Parts: sequence; C-alpha cells; structure tokens
Amino acid sequence: MAGRLTDRKKKKIVADYLELRSVNAAAKRNNVSWKKANEAIQEDKELTKKLEDKKAENTADILAYMESRRDKVCEIIGVALEVLPEKIRDARSASEVTTALGTIIDKWAMVSGGAADEVKEDGLSRSLREMAEELESDE
Repeated sequence: MAGRLTDRKKKKIVADYLELRSVNAAAKRNNVSWKKANEAIQEDKELTKKLEDKKAENTADILAYMESRRDKVCEIIGVALEVLPEKIRDARSASEVTTALGTIIDKWAMVSGGAADEVKEDGLSRSLREMAEELESDE
C-alpha cells in the first residue's frame, strides 16, 4: 500500500465512509489500511456537517417513500377495520389488532404532521381509542 494518500483518494475514502458508515468498509473499498482510512476521515474538518447532511437526506428519502405508500397504508387500515369487529369477541385478539392499528395510525400521524399527541383526534382515532378503553375496562 502506498505511504501517502492523495487528496482525491482521501475524499473518496470520506465519501465511502459517509455511505457505508464504517471505517473498515471504506478502507477495504479503497484498498488502504484501516489506520490510513481512519486518518483520512479524522482529517476531514467538515465531516460532522457531511454526516448531518447525509442523515437529513436519508430521512427525506424515507419520508418520501412513506408518502408514496399512503394508499397502501390506508388499505391496511381498511382491512384492519374490517377484521376488528370480528376479532373484538376475543379480547386478546382484539387487543392485538387495536394495538397494531394504533401503532400504524400513530406512526402515520408523526409522518403526516407531528407527534400523535399533537395531532387533532379525528373520528377514526376517537373510535379506536374508545374501543381500546372498552377492552381494557372489560379485563
């Protein structure tokens, strides 16, 4: 392995590190020792900003994907609502269904505009909460 890394090679190592999140993997990809790769990464003064930018980019990608699957999420909620009345006779199963459905709705609420606690309760959410409360009081 060469003794001194070029600026271009160092930038490539840092870019690979940002993608792979592993010094070892970046070193292997660039055919350098772990020590050389780590030195190149540590020398990069803007690494923290680059990591924050990469994290923000990944978050935006995930949110865009979830938004693109909105119809599928609504379909799943619809199926759960169809199954729920039948399953409610069995308190254990109903609890599992309402918990799963509540989780989906809470997560979707966070993606759609804020924490579930801060989102105005709609009719569906209110019905689900009331059914869950009834199940808990029957135990």
